[in-house]
Amino acid sequence: MVCVLAVADEVDERLCADLSPVRAAKLIVACGDLPFDYLGYLMNGLDVPLVFVPGNHDPDLSGYRSSRAGLTLRAGMPVRPPWPDGAINADRAIVQAAGLRLAGLGGCLRYGHGPNQYSDRQFARQARSLRRQAWRQRRRGQRVDVLLTHAPPRGTGDGSDPAHRGITALPGLVAALQPGVLLHGHVLRCDAATPDRRLGRTEVRNVIGRHLLDIQPGGGVSQLVPDHGRAR
Repeated sequence: MVCVLAVADEVDERLCADLSPVRAAKLIVACGDLPFDYLGYLMNGLDVPLVFVPGNHDPDLSGYRSSRAGLTLRAGMPVRPPWPDGAINADRAIVQAAGLRLAGLGGCLRYGHGPNQYSDRQFARQARSLRRQAWRQRRRGQRVDVLLTHAPPRGTGDGSDPAHRGITALPGLVAALQPGVLLHGHVLRCDAATPDRRLGRTEVRNVIGRHLLDIQPGGGVSQLVPDHGRAR
């Protein structure tokens, strides 16, 4: 069982003053649209790993990659990435942290100008790439526990306006990866469907604000830790 602090979209000012309500967390996952200095504060204050995907209000993170030596490169040159030192960008990748295997797909459906917005066709290509990565790892007996996205799946907790429609490729990706849980942000809680949303065996959770979740490797969310101080 891994206690996970899941955050998205809204800075919780109370955590900026006191991290004690989330001290149990062994991992932070961020689903986009949060300042990187806030994420760095959480990661360094709790001294736990941070895995994130970008949202549509985050800077353009395309072109960054990690070398075999562990350096971050852009256009072949070592650079300091805009995200906090030591954080893991899981966008279009499968990574491991705190005993969990996490896949990520950042951004949202294109509705205007700006970074990290994609067409349905572009998301379909990204989803195919993740499926190929997952298939290779599954052959080694490794399965995805958590799927991190910024936007929700189409038809499962998305909004009615063009800016908050869900990603059409996600239901198929969920069916292929079969993670225990999909965590997302982007859609205000008042616009989201009921908390107990599912795609097959996968639970779908909107984690705008902050949430403490107990996640069982290979088993999804087994318990929602009470978090009465959550941002409203």
